[in-house]
Amino acid sequence: MCLAIPGKIVAINSSNPDLKMAKVSFGGILKDICIEWLPDVEEGDYVMAHAGTALNKVNEAEAEETIQIFRQWTDGLDTRDTKSEEIA
Repeated sequence: MCLAIPGKIVAINSSNPDLKMAKVSFGGILKDICIEWLPDVEEGDYVMAHAGTALNKVNEAEAEETIQIFRQWTDGLDTRDTKSEEIA
């Protein structure tokens, strides 16, 4: 199983004809992502990425919904009482 994260394409680099890449913003963190398998993506589009590769294009609403789900999952992580969790 893999976990794909939504990100917004901020720049496309086509300088290497064998490997089309893009700068993708994940909540302000920029990563170089391979977009070779998604020939129709453009700057401003959202993609779901895993392990440095864009898997599919999504619309902004889908990307925002996924980000909200991730936020719900992580809301309680910083406030969890780790002192009571001891390794046996």
